[in-house]
Amino acid sequence: MSAPTRTVVTVSTGDPGTAANIAADVRAGRRTAVDVLAQHFARIDAHEGDVHAFNLVLRQQAGEQAATVDAAVAAGIDPGPLAGIPVALKDNLCTRGIETTCSSRILEGWKPPYSATVVQRLAAAGAVAVGKTNLDEFAMGSSTENSAFGPTRNPHDHTKVPGGSSGGSAAAVAAGFASIALGSDTGGSIRQPASLCGIVGMKPTYGLVSRYGLVAYASSLDQIGPFAHTVEDAALLLENIAGHDPADSTSIDAPPPSLVAAVRRGRADGVPGLRVGIVEELSGEGMSSDVLARLDVAVDRLRTAGATVGHVSVESTKLCLSAYYLIAPAEASSNLSRYDGVRYGLRVSQGAANVEEMMANTRAAGFGAEVKRRIMLGTYALSAGYYDAYYGQAQKVRTLIIEDFRRAYQQFDVLITPTSPTTAFSFGDKTADPFTMYLTDVCTIPSNLAGDPAISVPCGVGDDGMPIGVQLLGPALSEAVLLGAAAVIEKGN
Repeated sequence: MSAPTRTVVTVSTGDPGTAANIAADVRAGRRTAVDVLAQHFARIDAHEGDVHAFNLVLRQQAGEQAATVDAAVAAGIDPGPLAGIPVALKDNLCTRGIETTCSSRILEGWKPPYSATVVQRLAAAGAVAVGKTNLDEFAMGSSTENSAFGPTRNPHDHTKVPGGSSGGSAAAVAAGFASIALGSDTGGSIRQPASLCGIVGMKPTYGLVSRYGLVAYASSLDQIGPFAHTVEDAALLLENIAGHDPADSTSIDAPPPSLVAAVRRGRADGVPGLRVGIVEELSGEGMSSDVLARLDVAVDRLRTAGATVGHVSVESTKLCLSAYYLIAPAEASSNLSRYDGVRYGLRVSQGAANVEEMMANTRAAGFGAEVKRRIMLGTYALSAGYYDAYYGQAQKVRTLIIEDFRRAYQQFDVLITPTSPTTAFSFGDKTADPFTMYLTDVCTIPSNLAGDPAISVPCGVGDDGMPIGVQLLGPALSEAVLLGAAAVIEKGN
């Protein structure tokens, strides 16, 4: 990988257009999926060495998928609503027969025997998977600096982080390597990198998108969601991955929502009568002045489009960070216990006198420092004598957070905050102090604890010229409302 430089990766004159336009053209025979794929691979070849968005580029598989789409069109068969759209997959989504590492040495070389439900749904809708993207190891991080395979760089400035943990997926879209991408969001891991990379990212309602085949970090918080250049493209992707899945016991038993129509209504008609609440605890102290200035711009756009705006206090947001960093590590310590060197992945047996020593050696060699830190935190919080004081107390705080947001949504239809307290920071700025890194998720964590949807939409740049996103939050299953409001903010860009 070349030395870091400040380099903006702009879309060339060969810009293939939005995902929605690609699918419309491919389905109508105006373009071929093979040609669209070639455009994206050309950008990967030109810039991936600097950005490092991918752990694995799927050239052969993508070529075969694209050819299948074109064959269907030639035969008069509709290949699906995502026909020919290049999509990047976070490398914690299982892909049958294709390496899935979670950016960890402990899973290096592991090839799952099945694909995640979302991966299957993408293929069925005609999308073309171009690669598996880099992430913070097991999705534990906010900068993609914790990957065992090296960091991903922000396409807008190679000296800056792309955010995390889904930094590879965000960078892949921002750099034009893929038109759309999937990430997972446990405490902001879609929305924060979307903000730092200047694209759209959405965490759906918990249970709206199947988690079957997502390698678990914290099972009660994890949710898969879309990255895209536009709000409409994010809605299109979410429409096609949402919906009930009997393989996921937490999946909502309801058909997928209609979301693209909501975006188009918001873009055409505005949001007359929408009640928007500015969360006081997340729009003042701790936020940089340029971020707050762009928040004001977003609020003005909503007000001009017909919304009424007020302020709301959600006091329990002050407790979110503490509760999250007890609940998530506790669930991680349980989920990651399966990586023992016996069933799959890395095994370090040399020098081990028994199975227990082999397991200890495997985990010591296979897990990175941040993963080990969170496993130890979680194990301690769940241990006898400390469970009630830590994990049990955190769950009580979570209930308080859910109730506080429910009250806020009785006053307002959506809430608005910054997505991240600052623009993208430089590599190494926050790695020495884990708490400083954890603070980057202060605006995004509440929605995960509550299980509610939220979206980050670009809204200009900061004093350093780097992208800034604003976040819209809503009650459960309010995706259509959020996307319509996000379209209003986007329209002003």
